[in-house]
Amino acid sequence: MHNKRGAHKTRACTRDYLKNFAPCKRSQMQLSFGMIFSIFLIIIFLVVSFYAIRKFLSFQETIKIEKFFNDLQSDVDKIWKSAQASQKEEYFLPKKIEAVCFTDREDEEEGGYNLYFRSERIIREEKIENIDINEIIKDENPFCIKNENGKIKMRLVKNFGESLVTIKKIE
Repeated sequence: MHNKRGAHKTRACTRDYLKNFAPCKRSQMQLSFGMIFSIFLIIIFLVVSFYAIRKFLSFQETIKIEKFFNDLQSDVDKIWKSAQASQKEEYFLPKKIEAVCFTDREDEEEGGYNLYFRSERIIREEKIENIDINEIIKDENPFCIKNENGKIKMRLVKNFGESLVTIKKIE
């Protein structure tokens, strides 16, 4: 196609302002809107992705804490059912937890607890059954076992003739 001057007419913007300026301007606006919308979608996608990753990491820490409680109670019950035992155990917890502490809070109105996590704040409290809390906290109340690189090491002991399990530090 040729215009009046004989030059080849293209879809690009020409200097014929009266006929072609308006369509050229509109296509430039559509391109700008499309680019802005694409950038907006990319930003939303990144924000949602970071939020989801953070939630999954938080969920992973919650699972480690729940696994710790279940494994500790299971190991205590296994030792408690035996006549005599001494077993070294290693549990994994998030590194943000500084220590696992045992204390006697059984006379509290909330039902009592004998285990909690020491950190920037108390994260969670739990009651572990079949442990001799009086023997555990005899020398140190609260009796705390330090979290070293995400690992808690302790010895579960039940001597012959005792009815409950005692927890000791591994040095």
